[in-house]
Amino acid sequence: MDLDGTLYLGGNLIEGVNDFLDRLDKKGIKKFYLSNNSSRSKKEYLEKLKNFGIDAKISEILLSTDDLLEWLTSNNYSDVYTIGTNSMCEMLEERGINTYSENPQMVVLGYDTEINYEKLSQASIYLHKGIPLVASHPDTVCPSPEGGLPDVGAYLSLLEATTNVKPVHICGKPNPGMLNHKISELGLMPNQVAMIGDRLYTDIEMANRVGCLSVLVLSGEATRDDANNAPQKIDLMVDSVSSLILGNN
Repeated sequence: MDLDGTLYLGGNLIEGVNDFLDRLDKKGIKKFYLSNNSSRSKKEYLEKLKNFGIDAKISEILLSTDDLLEWLTSNNYSDVYTIGTNSMCEMLEERGINTYSENPQMVVLGYDTEINYEKLSQASIYLHKGIPLVASHPDTVCPSPEGGLPDVGAYLSLLEATTNVKPVHICGKPNPGMLNHKISELGLMPNQVAMIGDRLYTDIEMANRVGCLSVLVLSGEATRDDANNAPQKIDLMVDSVSSLILGNN
């Protein structure tokens, strides 16, 4: 399941979430928490979930930063210039990636809630010099109780307008690899898995690409009108996760 917009909005837990998670536990259904939000580390997500009364494990949290790390290491990129939070940079550094190299092989763009003009300027200079760009995920907005906030997709538009450079790769949802790795690890088939989320172009699109059950919740970004006009296949649509896993079957 997705996190922001699905289990909580900003600092507010969506009503009925803990009851829903209890129902999953009682039925022996494994659960994993997926987020494209690359601004926090897994430890920070774990702490946030615990503050909501959700007893999660580090191994149950899957981030777009994980997908980004796999892409960088599989392509032998170890020196990058990063537009990202300290938490994101720490995750990259722990895997041996120099996040503020003076001779970067790649410009890395994450959801930087600590963004400043210096980062944007230096990244633009590198892009003008022909250094390629990779992004942690495609989300244009980050949902909040007050409305959508600028996310990586918005930053991508800014950088493209400034440098005319598009990313060579975008990690995170809807890339099927973000979910396929876990499905394979668990020894499951895609039709044994459900993806629950509030975004059509990431959560539901990834479910379609993977071939698992797609469940859209209307507690975050997508509206019913969006869903009715969406190109994605929606197997189930509910107001929130509180409507899921009811009854005895």
